[in-house]
Amino acid sequence: MHEVAVIGGGIVGSSVGYHLARAGVDTVLLDREDEGRATAAGAGILSPATSSRTDSDTWFEFAIEAVAYYDDLVAALEAEQDGDTGYARPGLLSVALDDAEVEAFEAAMSRIERRQADLGSPEPGSFRELSPAEARERLPALAEDVRRAASYENAARVDGRIFTEALRRAGRAHGLEIRRTEAEGIRVEDGAVAGVETEDGALDAERVVVAGGAWSGAFGDDLGVEIPVEPKRGQIAHLGAAELDTADWPIVSPFRGHYVVPWPDDRVVAGATREAGSGFAPYKTAGGVREVLDECLRVVPGLDDAELEEIRVGLRPVSADKLPVLGEVPDVDGAFIATGHGATGLQLGPYSGKLVAQAARGADVETDISAFGVERFEG
Repeated sequence: MHEVAVIGGGIVGSSVGYHLARAGVDTVLLDREDEGRATAAGAGILSPATSSRTDSDTWFEFAIEAVAYYDDLVAALEAEQDGDTGYARPGLLSVALDDAEVEAFEAAMSRIERRQADLGSPEPGSFRELSPAEARERLPALAEDVRRAASYENAARVDGRIFTEALRRAGRAHGLEIRRTEAEGIRVEDGAVAGVETEDGALDAERVVVAGGAWSGAFGDDLGVEIPVEPKRGQIAHLGAAELDTADWPIVSPFRGHYVVPWPDDRVVAGATREAGSGFAPYKTAGGVREVLDECLRVVPGLDDAELEEIRVGLRPVSADKLPVLGEVPDVDGAFIATGHGATGLQLGPYSGKLVAQAARGADVETDISAFGVERFEG
C-alpha cells in the first residue's frame, strides 16, 4: 500500500512526486511515457512579466509566484542530485518589425507599466526599451528592419526534459518509486480512493494525483467529475548554430506568438505552432514546420544557414477556461488533480506540483489555489 500514487510523469507529475517524496511520503509515480508529451516539446520561456496574456489577473499573479519559485527549487535540485537542471537566465529581447507589431509593442509597454505599478513586476530597472542598434548589438543575427525593441534581464528558460529528469533523480534519492506502466483507472470505494488499476495489475494507494497532461480527462468518470482538458498541438524546431556562438544570446520574442530560444550547446529552439482541434495526434506537419521556420528567419535571418536538427511535437493540455486545474476532487476523499496548464506548463508546472503535493499530504497549501479547482466546471 502506497500513501500516494501520481498518474503522469511529465514536469507536473514529476514535481508532485518529488515534493511528496522529499516530505517523506511513500509515493509511486506511474508513467506510460506518452509520445507527444508537452514537457519535451516546449521552449521553456519563464517570463510572465512580459506575457501577452490579458484575460486573467489570477493567472498572472500565480505565474509570478511560480517562476519566482524556480530559484529555490533549482538550488534544492543542485544539492540533491548530480545532473544539470537545464535552467538559465539569459534575458529576453522583445522586437517589433512591422506596423502591426509596433502597435502591439506599444500596447505591451503600457501593459507592463501598469503591472509594474500595480503588482511590482517586472522589477524596477529590469525592463527597458532599446534602440534598434542596441538590439542588434545584443544579437547581431537579428533582422535589420527592427523598429522597436525592449530588454527584460530577468527572463529565464528551462529545458523541460532535463529539468524533469533532475526532479526524478532527486525524487528517487528521497525514496520516490517510478514505474513505467499505464494507469487504466482509479478505484474508488465508499467515496474514497482505494488505488489505481494499471496494465500490470492493481496498485493500492490511499490517495491519487491525476497529472496526466492532455490525457487527464480520461479519469473524470472514475472520480465523478468532468476534467475538461483538450490537447493543443505545438511544433518547435531545434536548430544547430555552432558558427554563431549562441551562448550569450537572449530569448527573442516578437509579437506574432513565436519565439527563438538559445541554449548553451550552440542550439536554438524556434517555435511554436498553436493547433487547436489537433486531437491526440503528435505528428509533424509541413505547414507547421514552415510556419515555425518562416517566422524564425523573418526575425533572426542570421539563422538561415543553421542546421535543422529536430522537430518536436507536443500536445499541450488546455482547459476549457485556459487556467490550470489544481487541487482536491469534490466528494472523493484522497483524489487530487494537477493539469490544464496549456502552453505554460514549464512556467507553472513545478510550482503547481509543489502546491498539489502539499494538499495531497494534508499540509497547509502556501498559495490559495481555490480559483483553479475542478468544481468550477460543474453546471
